[in-house]
Amino acid sequence: MLHNLAASNFYHPASSIEIPPRYTSTMSRRFRDDLVYRVLLAVLEIGGRLPLWLTRATLPWLVQLALLFMKRERRRIWEHIGIAFPELDDKERRQLVRGTARHFGKQLAEVAWLWRADASDVEKICDVEGIEHLVGAIDEGRGAIMATGHVGNWELLNARLAVAGVPITLAVRELDDSRVDELIMKLRTKFGSEVIHRSGSAGRQLIRSILAGRGIGLLIDQDIPSIPGVFVPFFGRLAWTPSGAAVLALRTRCPLLTGFIHRRPDGSHVIKISPPLPAPNEGSLDDRVRELTAAATAAVEWQIRAWPEQWVWMHRRWRTRPENETVPPEPAADDAQG
Repeated sequence: MLHNLAASNFYHPASSIEIPPRYTSTMSRRFRDDLVYRVLLAVLEIGGRLPLWLTRATLPWLVQLALLFMKRERRRIWEHIGIAFPELDDKERRQLVRGTARHFGKQLAEVAWLWRADASDVEKICDVEGIEHLVGAIDEGRGAIMATGHVGNWELLNARLAVAGVPITLAVRELDDSRVDELIMKLRTKFGSEVIHRSGSAGRQLIRSILAGRGIGLLIDQDIPSIPGVFVPFFGRLAWTPSGAAVLALRTRCPLLTGFIHRRPDGSHVIKISPPLPAPNEGSLDDRVRELTAAATAAVEWQIRAWPEQWVWMHRRWRTRPENETVPPEPAADDAQG
């Protein structure tokens, strides 16, 4: 999660404020990994012992400070907001960037809090609406697949469903630094969720979980070239999108639902789970996979439009491009102007 930092008002690329050089560009990979690991460990160990209201108030400022040294991420956030919301003027874009920074700081505070929270604490901070759609499908013995995205505090989403007694299995990318991966795995399994790494055997493991009557949680809002995907519309531009959720749903005849979490103005959270998406029954398997993936992605886009400050704008969502595309590809962060 430390890689999902967001920017603030004074990180506008066209700002007249002088931005310090990106010192992290000269760091060795090992030094950078060590720094991320030690910062994460400190946040979890120290932040988890402090009152949540205090860390929610202070960590957004630390996030903004960290981004002073992350020129590439600042530029990428600005570029992506422009792609998704071209109608926003500079003032509105700066406001959204500011809100994104505040959200991530609060999210980081809540992750530290989860490190030491118990089940009753999680219940108090987060409500669930529509859980009957997920539980109903599971109770029928068919299992269920829930597609979601990196919107709101997705770590809290996982924890809250586990606390509610939903047998949930998550498929996640293995992080490059095994130490960070181990920390995050401990957090994600703390309340009873099962977590598997995306790998060559992940598909078989997920099918076994579905046949065992478990719910499968899959994040589908990132461009990951190394896993199967399809191009579907996302904010008016084709985006390479993981297709595993749709493939599993169609091949196992398991319902595919969407569910998301967002933070309320008072600091509490709510999870909203929708009824199963209609399963396409015409066309080839590839056509049906694309149609179902597009429907789930449309739900992700709706969620982001409703709470845009709660999404991970620094991810290169439009990185992979279709062959012979006429629309200019997303610029690499290192080449972005500003």
